[in-house]
Amino acid sequence: VQLQASGGGVVQAGSSLRLSCAASGRTFSSSSMGWFRQAPGKEREFVAAINWSGGTYYADSVKGRFTISRDNAKNTVYLQMNSLKTEDTAVYYCAARWSRVSLIITRYDYWGQGTLVTVSS
Repeated sequence: VQLQASGGGVVQAGSSLRLSCAASGRTFSSSSMGWFRQAPGKEREFVAAINWSGGTYYADSVKGRFTISRDNAKNTVYLQMNSLKTEDTAVYYCAARWSRVSLIITRYDYWGQGTLVTVSS
């Protein structure tokens, strides 16, 4: 299984950005997908997750601003990030597992390489 994350960049606070994660190597439509992030000097943390049927889960810090979605025809999961804040600056990772959706980092089996999001004030 390979996961390829993209879409990071440098934006100003209040802006929007959409991250993408393309998956290959296994039946995407039956996967649970998650987005996690790691800020400098901090531990990796949960951001959002989506199960095979489209059910979504969010960290409190991003609820109402971020939206996770999936396109099974394109084997891709997205993270739409609106109203970005400086504290959203981090490397964002997508992850996959072929079992029940989880908010726990260690339960994901496959990880993308990460894409850097920098939000300036």
